[in-house]
Amino acid sequence: MTDVNEIRALKASLRGTLDTGARLAEIQQRVDGLDDHVEIDAGLLDDLARLAAAHAVASAALRGLVNAMQTRRSAGASA
Repeated sequence: MTDVNEIRALKASLRGTLDTGARLAEIQQRVDGLDDHVEIDAGLLDDLARLAAAHAVASAALRGLVNAMQTRRSAGASA
């Protein structure tokens, strides 16, 4: 039987991961445009730290949910 809440959680988790990835993509030009011989702006480093942490958390949540779904399905198939 399909778990509606599980499906909704999966959709939300995937959206969160994609959203944080999009935020990282938005600052790609700032990173690509860096001069190799100039100190990196503290604001950019702060943005990268914040966005990378948010993306890591969102990705870990998605991975955890998918793993839980796989485990549940495997347990149901062997029962």
